[in-house]
Amino acid sequence: MKSVINSLIVAFSMYSKIPMPRADWNRENMRYSMCFFPWIGLVIGLIEYLWIQAGSRAGFTALLTASVFTVIPILVTGGIHMDGYLDTCDAMSSWREKEKRLAILKDSNAGAFAVIYGTVYFVLYLGGASALTSVRQVLLMGAAFFISRSMSAFSVVSFPHANPDGTAARFGDEAQGRLVRVVTVIYVILAAIWCIAIDPVTGAGMIVTAALVFLFYRHFCMKYFGGMTGDLAGFFTCICELSCLLEIVIVSQVLQML
Repeated sequence: MKSVINSLIVAFSMYSKIPMPRADWNRENMRYSMCFFPWIGLVIGLIEYLWIQAGSRAGFTALLTASVFTVIPILVTGGIHMDGYLDTCDAMSSWREKEKRLAILKDSNAGAFAVIYGTVYFVLYLGGASALTSVRQVLLMGAAFFISRSMSAFSVVSFPHANPDGTAARFGDEAQGRLVRVVTVIYVILAAIWCIAIDPVTGAGMIVTAALVFLFYRHFCMKYFGGMTGDLAGFFTCICELSCLLEIVIVSQVLQML
């Protein structure tokens, strides 16, 4: 039981800024950490829901509400996934060979393309957040934070690692891979049932969207990097959540027009 609790602490300590007790990062304590990684998405979803409710009751403008909605995932996670997204944009924009792209992923400096594509990301995210008009849409988006991290955790223990010495490789090596795969698949199935129960059409569309992004992510990792890394997992998490957000608002709008 102690190792399970410590695994939760390690997951939240690594992938969020939520204060946690201290736990050693050893094999025993990291064994189940990927099983708890998606729980951070649940926390983000809950905070987003509470913020939307508070903003509505307080009469905040749509722009203010959407702006805070946009930055909450960054504040909760410390931007760890966005860092991976930006590094990946820099690496792909270099138009260099695989080894050079991997080297750019490790570079802590932000290039011009990271700034450009980071701006594009936040503009699209803010636009999507400002179009969320119902509680059902917010609940679906809350599930998206959980689903993206469940799929990301699955990739950590299932995909080849492009950087055997990286953080993702360490979490993958130390984890109980088979257990993590089973647990994360169950997570996605439960989330899919939840989403379809909330809104059969939009919810099902969001699950399909996340699945397609995941397939693209695997192809992308293998073709351009020879495997996954922590930065690429962060890239996937960001792209998956943005894609789900846009699917929610676009499909909901189309259904209203029919």
